[in-house]
Amino acid sequence: MNDIECDVLVIGGGMAGLTAGARAASAGRSVVVVEIGADVGGSARYAGYVWTAPDHTVMDAQNPHGDPALRRLLVDRFQDGVQWIRDTGVEVGDAQRILSFGRGHKFDTNQYVDLCRRIVLESGGSVLLNTSTENLEFENGVVTGAVIRTGTAEPQVVRAAHTVLATGGFQGSAALLEKHVHPNAGRMQLRSNPHSAGVGLTLADGVGAAAGTTNAGFYGHLIPGGVTLTDPSDFVDMSLYYSEHALLFDLDGTRFVDETLGDHLTTMALLDRPEARGLLVADARVHRDWVLASYVEGAVAVDKFALAGKRGGRVGRADTLEELAYLPEDWGYDGAAIAAAIAEFNESTTSAEGPTPGRALDASPLSEPPYYVIEAVPAVTFPFHGIRVDAGARVLTPDGEPIPGLLAAGSDTGGLWNRAYAGGLAAALVLGLVAAETAG
Repeated sequence: MNDIECDVLVIGGGMAGLTAGARAASAGRSVVVVEIGADVGGSARYAGYVWTAPDHTVMDAQNPHGDPALRRLLVDRFQDGVQWIRDTGVEVGDAQRILSFGRGHKFDTNQYVDLCRRIVLESGGSVLLNTSTENLEFENGVVTGAVIRTGTAEPQVVRAAHTVLATGGFQGSAALLEKHVHPNAGRMQLRSNPHSAGVGLTLADGVGAAAGTTNAGFYGHLIPGGVTLTDPSDFVDMSLYYSEHALLFDLDGTRFVDETLGDHLTTMALLDRPEARGLLVADARVHRDWVLASYVEGAVAVDKFALAGKRGGRVGRADTLEELAYLPEDWGYDGAAIAAAIAEFNESTTSAEGPTPGRALDASPLSEPPYYVIEAVPAVTFPFHGIRVDAGARVLTPDGEPIPGLLAAGSDTGGLWNRAYAGGLAAALVLGLVAAETAG
């Protein structure tokens, strides 16, 4: 087959890749997008909000160890990204609060990725599905394209002035999760599309790119233990966002984290506890005000406790605190010890010292029976370890020098988040736009 030539080759057809491709195409660049799956969109099709920290002060406080240049870039260019979404023809909702500190917008991600694909195609570009990337073309220190294969066809060389890696991370690879995230990380369930298995990271490594940061963590959420995520709707329906207002105990009966700082942070902390499982306990107040409520304004409310029970999760209800002593023995928890720990926690909320660990954002006691119990385990959406880039989305060597011709965007990149998180879709959007601008 003949070689393909273009200005911009985008490897990966998710939020970051399609944003880069559509932006470059709209600027008159010739674009080829290759996607390993049967359709474009990736994990963006399961999302509905784009959000991040509203200013540098909040971003720095929430993500103090992230790359300063990338933190600034995300905050400074976020509104440009929102306007770009509107420019494609997608309706974007008014700004609203997300979590306790973020600001963002609701929009139809499926419409957006489909419109981005249309922009690429109507500009004369190509979107190749079921297409893998075998290696990057690397000549005299410059990336000049890649070798791709569509289905069972013969390999083709795509020659491009710029190549953008946007394959979505490596959460689909248990081996890479265990290597770069945590020895137990490969056991986690995936709340993301399965095609993101480290192709971008592997391709970048093959041309000498830097990666990091060590022990940066991952983005994910707690889900009920014993429940298998079988459908993309489960990624939201089975996520126990309300853990921010409940109490979490590990297998030893120890409360080990300030749950109020965010379910995504609690998830990282639980991965490091014995057997990476814990008991999440809510009282009637938390059940009423948070379990049965929408996580963000406009989202459909799901009774996660009831749904977890229907799906076979380990759930239970105790009419009094003392009844927690009768937890099933095969669960492996000392219910009486956990009941005593909750009573001690309740008493500490009225003391000058407060509970340990602290409760920065919800110091209310769990004192209103009945009590709702779910065994929780961590699930991963994407890792924070990835390809190092600068504020122009240029892939860097270990010495901090750009590799000519090579860019990266979205969850393939590392450095932005370090044991913290403030919007993966926003990062994909902004880095996708910046990659297109650098390529243009």
